[in-house]
Amino acid sequence: MTLRPELTVTTVNIGAPDARELAEFYVRLLGWEVMVDEGDFVMLQGEGAGVRLSFQTEPDYARPVWPGQPGAQQMMLHLEIMVDDLAEGVEHAIACGATLADSQPQDDTRVCLDPAGHPFCLWIRQIN
Repeated sequence: MTLRPELTVTTVNIGAPDARELAEFYVRLLGWEVMVDEGDFVMLQGEGAGVRLSFQTEPDYARPVWPGQPGAQQMMLHLEIMVDDLAEGVEHAIACGATLADSQPQDDTRVCLDPAGHPFCLWIRQIN
C-alpha cells in the first residue's frame, strides 16, 4: 500500500476578464482582505478562512451560462456561501454588484451571479 503524501487545498483560483475588478467584488461581498495584488492576479483571505480565493485575468475569458445550455460556456465550479438570513444575504450580494439568477432551483438557496457571470449560491441551513 502506497502512503498518500500530505495534501492541503489552499486556494481556489477563479478566471475573470479583470482579476482586480472581480476581487474587489468579493472583498465587498465577503469582507476578506487582499493578500496579493499583481494586477492580473489577486489573492484574498478571510480571517480564520482555511481556503483563499484568487482571481486571474484570462484574456480570452468566456462568461459562463447558468443553468448550463448545450454549446454554451459551462460553469466550471461555483462557491457555496452560507448566510444567517437569506433575504439579507441576497440584498447584500446585489448591493455589492451581484445579480440574482433567473433560475432558482431550491427554496433555501439563492443562486446569484458575480460581475463576471460566475454563479455562487447563498444558502441557509434549515433547522430540523
